[in-house]
Amino acid sequence: MDSAPCGICHGDMRRGGRGGGDAVFTAECSHQFHFHCISGTVARGRIACPLCHARWRELPSFRRGNDAAPPGASASASASAAQPFFRPVEPRVFDDDEPLVRAPRRLGERRHGGGAASVASDGGGGSAVALATHCENSAVARDACREDFAVLVHARAPTGGGGGAAAEAQRAPLDLVTVLDVSGSMVGNKLALLKQAMGFVIDNLGPGDRLCVISFSSGASRLMRLSRMTDAGKAHAKRAVGSLSARGGTNIGAALRKAAKVLDDRLYRNAVESVILLSDGQDTYTVPPRGGYDRDANYDALVPPSLVRADAGGGGGRAPPVHTFGFGKDHDAAAMHTIAEVTGGTFSFIENEAAIQDGFAQCIGGLLSVAVQELRLDVACVDTGVRVTAVKSGRYKSHIEDDGRAAKVDVGELYADEERSFLLFVVVPRAPAWDDVTHLIEVSCSYRDMETGRTTSVAGDEEAVVLRPSRAESGVAERSVEVDRELVRVEAIDDIALARAAAERGEYAEAAEILRSRQRAVARSAAARAGDAMCAALSGELREMRARVADRRQYELSGRAYVLAGLSSHAQQRATSRQMSGEVAPRRHAHGGGGGSSELPTGITVSYVTPAMLDMLDRSRRSRELTRPPPPPPQQQQRDRERRRS
Repeated sequence: MDSAPCGICHGDMRRGGRGGGDAVFTAECSHQFHFHCISGTVARGRIACPLCHARWRELPSFRRGNDAAPPGASASASASAAQPFFRPVEPRVFDDDEPLVRAPRRLGERRHGGGAASVASDGGGGSAVALATHCENSAVARDACREDFAVLVHARAPTGGGGGAAAEAQRAPLDLVTVLDVSGSMVGNKLALLKQAMGFVIDNLGPGDRLCVISFSSGASRLMRLSRMTDAGKAHAKRAVGSLSARGGTNIGAALRKAAKVLDDRLYRNAVESVILLSDGQDTYTVPPRGGYDRDANYDALVPPSLVRADAGGGGGRAPPVHTFGFGKDHDAAAMHTIAEVTGGTFSFIENEAAIQDGFAQCIGGLLSVAVQELRLDVACVDTGVRVTAVKSGRYKSHIEDDGRAAKVDVGELYADEERSFLLFVVVPRAPAWDDVTHLIEVSCSYRDMETGRTTSVAGDEEAVVLRPSRAESGVAERSVEVDRELVRVEAIDDIALARAAAERGEYAEAAEILRSRQRAVARSAAARAGDAMCAALSGELREMRARVADRRQYELSGRAYVLAGLSSHAQQRATSRQMSGEVAPRRHAHGGGGGSSELPTGITVSYVTPAMLDMLDRSRRSRELTRPPPPPPQQQQRDRERRRS
């Protein structure tokens, strides 16, 4: 029996209709249409069957002319993107998330009933958080009193499990919502590069991870529910990304509200959750533009309450971080930085549009290696008279008891092998004549172990102590390189913030001089003279910032974004993506603890990089090499050179 003709053009379903293609859309009401015929009808806002007027829940969508295939994309990827994508009608409540791999766990439930375990710090490289302390000097004269003696508290997350199926099975699964700008300025190569980067993200998620894709321009649309990344889920996600087309304005506020609703309404949750936001423009809806950078703009209004982290004025629960990516040179860096700061995420500046895949790769490399959540460091003073007077904790919330005898730092989430360093300033009292040692502080921590799901407590191996010789015996006390390195980093962050404030006032020469002076101070530090890799990288970063704040044009073009991405990275002690000029870009960079260095892609500078991030960056590089088109033959290259000369 012959099939019924298309309900719109009445053409033969087997030959294709006026759209020129053979794809067929079968609606829930069983009526069939040529895909291009019905897509045009839906594009005009009609979401009911033209024949029986039944309202549809699934709508057809397709790639448009401004949606070029990503450069070097494989034939299979292009074919997948070209397949019809049936965009579902958004429900009023987003409680349609796909159940998890394991037995479904409702929001608020814990895997192991909240059990707790206590272990000792293993000194690093093991399965527990490693704690260490370093005193500014090894000795303080017995009759001396120090009011601002620096003690470094260092924490390192458990080591990752490496690659392979075993590590994939052990890691915590991820709920990821990607929020993608498809405004008119994303047309052409930008959109193609974004699709290629999203294809890489999809390929590297596991079957236990769930992904939701939200696109936004003048409004925001959920392209797919929060779905597991099985083979079928990945194919569906790639079709959703392939359907993106660029048009309209930039409504970041609506997009984040949609992302928050996806996470708020879901029935189930994976252990790790995050939002990735990419935009190349400025919000023209929630924060009306006043022309250029507006220091009085209320960028906080872009962030829904459920995405605001607790220590930034939000609710009591843990909010998913929003990692923001400023794409190109026309995005609103201040808005993207504020969104990341308020939610506990990071802000990355993707100046070279072709580097977006590496930026995403680094980000998901961390998200797919979360080892610790809800980490809290507790500090207790030991000997009488020792008091904590200040804590340098960056963007992490810290608290000192009224009597100064205890302090804590709420760190939150750590990726595998990730490190955090915090400076405490303590009072070292005069010691009695019979005391040879003053015990300053002891450190412990509690956290949720992602491998077991249990709350774990760790006690540091040793107390922080200083020797108390008589003044005649004291001589020159040994100074800690670790403390010196952290002092260099903290003082540099303060000066970067001062330079940014000067540049925002239009005092570009003052901003450049602040950075120049700090760069010289870094070079004079004991850690730098000892060849410390972190100090070398920091010096290069300060040099780059100085060049980018030299005048108004350079600062508006890229300086503001570069400086804010640097502040985001240092305040969180977490990697962000930034590009350096070729002549100053280091090819190697130290890990957060300053212990070693690793190869990075040319022109990309990242601080606090972890092995999992490096592994994902390497995957990104290899995937680009596989899809890179072969060079033209020598004769063609010669003709091209002659054509350019003429």
